[in-house]
Amino acid sequence: MRIALAALLLAASITASHAARAGDALRPCRLLNPLGTNSLPARCGRLVVPENPAAPNGTRLRLRYAIVRALDGRHATPLFVLAGGPGQAATALYASAAPAFAWVHRHRDIVLLDQRGTGESAPLACRYPENFDVGAVALAQARQATEACLAKYGDRVRFYTTEEAIGDLDALRRRLGLARIDLYGASYGTRVAIEYMRLHPTAVRAAILDGVVDPTQPIGASTPLDGERALQRIIARCERTANCATAFPQLGADLAALRRRFGPRTVPVTITDPRSGTPLTVPFSRAVLATTFRFLSYDADEASLLPLLIHEGADGDLGPLAAQAVLTTRRVDGQIAIGMQNSVVCSEDVPDYRPGIFDSARLSETYQGTDALDELRAVCALWPRGPVDPALHAPLRSAIPTLLLAGEDDPVTPPAQARAVAAGLSEHRLIVLAGEGHGQLATGCVPRLMERFLVTRAPRRLGTECLWALRPAPFFLSPSGPAP
Repeated sequence: MRIALAALLLAASITASHAARAGDALRPCRLLNPLGTNSLPARCGRLVVPENPAAPNGTRLRLRYAIVRALDGRHATPLFVLAGGPGQAATALYASAAPAFAWVHRHRDIVLLDQRGTGESAPLACRYPENFDVGAVALAQARQATEACLAKYGDRVRFYTTEEAIGDLDALRRRLGLARIDLYGASYGTRVAIEYMRLHPTAVRAAILDGVVDPTQPIGASTPLDGERALQRIIARCERTANCATAFPQLGADLAALRRRFGPRTVPVTITDPRSGTPLTVPFSRAVLATTFRFLSYDADEASLLPLLIHEGADGDLGPLAAQAVLTTRRVDGQIAIGMQNSVVCSEDVPDYRPGIFDSARLSETYQGTDALDELRAVCALWPRGPVDPALHAPLRSAIPTLLLAGEDDPVTPPAQARAVAAGLSEHRLIVLAGEGHGQLATGCVPRLMERFLVTRAPRRLGTECLWALRPAPFFLSPSGPAP
């Protein structure tokens, strides 16, 4: 997926003069995979926008954007990729998942705008402690880290919400001379896509929503319940699978034993640091279990490890669970601008955590409990709130052709959220993939289906026969892997 670096004219009338008006001329650049394992060629520019839209002569931001030119130069409508998090950069998402866009990339440019506060777009990079403390200690550490972050950035963090991001996105579309665009949004990126579809309906030709966030539901409020649902479905799938049920005949009891043991209790566990290779002591707590269960549930391939890890942990070997918690925490933290995430969630979601939205008894029965929500509310009590569109949490009503993708075992945006959004779309197709987790971009033949949908814009006529034989990854029965 290379582009001609000497090209002066990009597809769909994205010209050098348009790019220059957007901030500066497009220049050859490389998009680095967050793991640092590879990079991809593109052309990058800067979109210059006011930090505070109400003060156009005040501080200016130089937002990074990149264009990966279509391979065949057919001038099809460009696809704008909107990343998740909140806090992930679009360029990082694309660099991680470029092969999944290969079918789309053949015929159309990929446009990547690092949302303000992420990537190289004035990132709000805050450092929170890398540990697994819980209770009062964790809350105190979160408050201290939040105060340090605000001392660094001040109350200007309030200008990094979805509302400003929508303005930036449309400014880039107009500066590039594009009448209409296609959208792909992942996770939180679906909120951005939905809001853009609401505010600029004539500018969107087609949209793909992957891991759909229902705009009527505040992010985070149902996460413990959604995560518990996904974990129980994974456990049930193991129990229905002959070799997994044989290898782990007491899996439900093993899980219950781990959860009872690590309620208030913490024990030190020494592992080999995955980064340095030196010994690392982890205070094994319920937070370690929550981190491992939640993030391995995101992807069916990684979820295939869960029965084995649960069995080993209940049998006394906590090292593999602790190692996975460290690995996943570092992987996520390295891709997320926490300050930008705070700006979005503290402005747009936590204020809607109204009394009665939480059933403490139900939450306490989940493996996540209320720890993460308690910490989030502690952070947001300090974080300045930014502007929020009054319609942000209203249902979307739209005739824009839309493809919605959901994983049956998604631990954060379950299919019910996609169904709620689909109810307001007159031209749509919802595909729910059995046994899959969060984000279907690279699942089976989904990349080809996305390309076909963007060509035809006929979601109801989209053939999905290629998905019929799709099955989630087999479970690991030992550290060596699944059964042959």
